[in-house]
Amino acid sequence: MLTKRIIACLDVDAGRVVKGIQFAELQDAGDPVELARLHADSGADEIVLLDISATHEGRKTLLDTVRRTAQQLFIPFTVGGGIRTFADAMSVFDAGADKISINSAAVSRPELITEIANRFGSQAVVVAIDAGIGEDGEAEVTVNGGRRATGKRVLEWAREAEERGAGEILLTSMKCDGTRTGFDCELTRELAESLNIPVIASGGAGNAQHFIEVFQKGKADAALAASIFHFGIHSVRELKQTLNDSGIPVRWPC
Repeated sequence: MLTKRIIACLDVDAGRVVKGIQFAELQDAGDPVELARLHADSGADEIVLLDISATHEGRKTLLDTVRRTAQQLFIPFTVGGGIRTFADAMSVFDAGADKISINSAAVSRPELITEIANRFGSQAVVVAIDAGIGEDGEAEVTVNGGRRATGKRVLEWAREAEERGAGEILLTSMKCDGTRTGFDCELTRELAESLNIPVIASGGAGNAQHFIEVFQKGKADAALAASIFHFGIHSVRELKQTLNDSGIPVRWPC
């Protein structure tokens, strides 16, 4: 049985890790380099760094932050935010990323997924989907940090992203993000059962039970969290011990 991955996320704004609710009411959580190293040492399987204001502010990813963080890591490192072109992606890879995460740019020009996958491989392309609720009550793709609805259905867009070469889907439920009330297991399961590529669940992690639920009920391949790790609610090591005790396969010992 494949092990489930635990991913620590660093939401970065102006070079600092921040955390809020639905990308708002941001609190400083620390230095990305220090936190990345801390979570990796605690047993995180991967680190994701998201420059959460780059797209909204119309600027490129903070490459110096990416470079300094990558130098501290020996586990897979994914970077997203502000990647709008193939050249942007190349710069992020050159700065040390193992994978790139694209969201708004992929919605605007889906061909970008294929261009990057053809050059670096599908395993290096993560398509991030920020899922909101449309007027009809169905899951709808949003962009620009959840600020703008697109009218696209989440499952339809995830299927298209897979067809175009995405290697993974990073699914963030906007209604759950930062609330610590649990992942959106229903939507995660819908994607996991419909796609042939891994689905990473994001948004809502508050305790170990939420991870158990998203792996068992949501069928997620991986789960991502931020604030519960940054603010000392759980360490990755403690979480993995609980998952292991619950019969969920994780990379162990960590």
